[in-house]
Amino acid sequence: MQYKRILLKLSGEALMGDRSYGIDPKRLSEYAKEIKQVVEKGIEVAIVIGGGNIFRGVAGASNGMDRVQGDYMGMLATCINGLALQSAIETEGVKTRLLTAIKMEQVAEPFIKRRAVRHLEKGRVVIFGAGTGNPYFTTDTAAVLRAIEINADAILKGTRVDGIYNSDPEKNEDAIKFENITFKEVIDKGLKVMDMTAFTLSEENKLPITVFDMNTNGNLLKLISGENIGTVVKN
Repeated sequence: MQYKRILLKLSGEALMGDRSYGIDPKRLSEYAKEIKQVVEKGIEVAIVIGGGNIFRGVAGASNGMDRVQGDYMGMLATCINGLALQSAIETEGVKTRLLTAIKMEQVAEPFIKRRAVRHLEKGRVVIFGAGTGNPYFTTDTAAVLRAIEINADAILKGTRVDGIYNSDPEKNEDAIKFENITFKEVIDKGLKVMDMTAFTLSEENKLPITVFDMNTNGNLLKLISGENIGTVVKN
């Protein structure tokens, strides 16, 4: 598939690198370099990043915290990650904009669809923070929603695993990898790609999802260049 505009979904945990929490500057720098390579190919790049390396609302709720309060804390965590990623990408000489679903004018622009699209058209990397701005929705759902809003060609979900398997490849060395799979097959087989809200939203809008290993240098560029990296989920 030839990409013109992509939405890259990164997990907050990925930013931890080898740490147990927080942000690893080395991992951040690696991601920034990968993103720069893609931008230099003329691809418009939008990014949604999670906040699990700092705070996860569901975990807070399981420990007795109010779920809504916890989710808002998680949204703020995604903004911290967004600021860190913005800084790392701009260090590489690429212009960026951070747009958030919760207003915080001193640090980011509010999310406005037309403004986001205009930034992309001008070659800026757009980072979306604060999820959807609503509790009970994950950053996976935010990624699909933003991708639909900006008319992205696909969602590229960068993980530490090189695709979708029939069982956990980190626990089962005989796990079989899928090159391509349909949305229906993922549901029928009970495979975990995204949370169900995000997944069905993607299916309804015929937006393909590619799951790939973001932690292998050069993978993002190879994927953009048409190489068979990861697993593609489509209708």
